[in-house]
Amino acid sequence: MEDPIPDSAALAASLTSPAEFAPVFDRHYDAVHTYLQRRVGPDAADELAAQTFLVAFEGRARYDRSRPDARPWLFGIATNLLLHHRRQVVRQLRAYARTGVDPVLDAFEGVEDRLDAAGLGRDLAAALAGLPAAEVEVLLLYAWADLSYPEIATALGVPVGTVRSRLWRARGRIRELLPGRRASADAPPIREGEDR
Repeated sequence: MEDPIPDSAALAASLTSPAEFAPVFDRHYDAVHTYLQRRVGPDAADELAAQTFLVAFEGRARYDRSRPDARPWLFGIATNLLLHHRRQVVRQLRAYARTGVDPVLDAFEGVEDRLDAAGLGRDLAAALAGLPAAEVEVLLLYAWADLSYPEIATALGVPVGTVRSRLWRARGRIRELLPGRRASADAPPIREGEDR
């Protein structure tokens, strides 16, 4: 079986032959869409995922071809598109915290298990709503998109140290905002091959 063409090569080739963009779309659409769906629900995710790849296609000439994997770049675009949805998300989280009725069904599916906080849905929603946007973005790119620290840094255009400190602060604030409860660990687990 032939090795797949790296994203950087596909993006470069797509400048003269737009159909060459297809491998980038095929490889990454599902991951981007899943992340967006967790953030904004299925309807908005369809639109935002399409927008993400439209922006990527239109901006492919500016892609840093020294990076063979376009995944962090695509998640950076998706994150930027999510910024204007932030106010709506915060309103939904605050409504959930007040009422206990989840306004985005399944939006937090699995989050409680990952944070070892079963039964904390309302409190977790309130805690997330209370975090600064920059910390929420890092936390959710780590937890929901499964990006590594360097990938998050690339996606957000910040140094890896900034990613580490934002993630550390976010987890600390969540522990503070969940009285009597403790997250599964003092720091997020380090994935294999990832340094602190």
